[in-house]
Amino acid sequence: MRPPTIRDVAARAGVSKSLVSLVLRGSDSVRPEKRQAVLAAIDELGYRPNAAARSLSERRTRTVGVLLNDMRNPWFVELLDGLNSRLYDSGLHMLLADGHLNRRLGEDLTRTFAELRVDGLVAVGTLQDPQALRAAAGRIPTVVAGTREPDLPEVDIVTGDDEHGARLATEHLIALGHRHIAHIAGHGAVGELRRRGFETAVREHGLAGTAVVEQSDLTEEGGYRATVRLLSRPRRPTAVFAVNDMACVGALSAAEESGLRVPRDLSLVGYDNTYLSRLRHLWLTTVDNASHEVGRRAAQRLLDRIDHPDRPRTVDLTAPYLEVRATTAPPPGDA
Repeated sequence: MRPPTIRDVAARAGVSKSLVSLVLRGSDSVRPEKRQAVLAAIDELGYRPNAAARSLSERRTRTVGVLLNDMRNPWFVELLDGLNSRLYDSGLHMLLADGHLNRRLGEDLTRTFAELRVDGLVAVGTLQDPQALRAAAGRIPTVVAGTREPDLPEVDIVTGDDEHGARLATEHLIALGHRHIAHIAGHGAVGELRRRGFETAVREHGLAGTAVVEQSDLTEEGGYRATVRLLSRPRRPTAVFAVNDMACVGALSAAEESGLRVPRDLSLVGYDNTYLSRLRHLWLTTVDNASHEVGRRAAQRLLDRIDHPDRPRTVDLTAPYLEVRATTAPPPGDA
């Protein structure tokens, strides 16, 4: 059987097609009894509006393109939840694309989103090709979430205060009595800000001479390899602050393989408060950067820019806080 049409709804309700259209658009000009008749007919027939036809009439697709730096990063889960909940409340739906896959295939997914005529674009995390985003932002209302790059005049930014969050993590370790602290650093603007927060904190406490920075990436493997190098130093650190939770999980594996007990022999702090940090057998001390709130605010900034494309750009920072769990403790007595 063919699906019911707007003509069928009109016939069942005893009204015109144009009045059914008014009801579907939520118009206030329809009398209550007519609205009720149309809604009853829709329910009885199981009618579903044709999204393609509606897009043509409204000149909107009611979709938002979301380009993730790397879908494998668990930090994006709660951000996407906050983003989607706010967009859904406004009748918009997300189309997801993976920047990692984008790089492997050599495709420009921002161009694909433009061809799909999305109403807006959200770039999540540090992208490898900011020029593609620059070109897309000239045609589509765009918001960057979770990082401060690229810095474009017409693109709003919503992210956590990474420098302050890194200070919270480092000062927590210093307050516990650690004097030999290492930082597993990452790349991009996020990595630079978290490194800056770490270095500022150790410098202010007179520990710059004993602090160590080991460059890595944002992966578990990268955190593992960086920690192996740190533990091979003549003076190994008593505490490690990792750029994110995934790197911290890698650090935990390296410590256990070296025969060190966490936190008795080595304290570890992650960043992002992802679901990994909340696994009971890991239970990482970490910095919560309010990822759900970042997503929700990013959605609101996008809705504002869709309605007012010429408004001044905004940079919106959420406040991080420290979540103390089971991987930090005072240093060993002989440290």
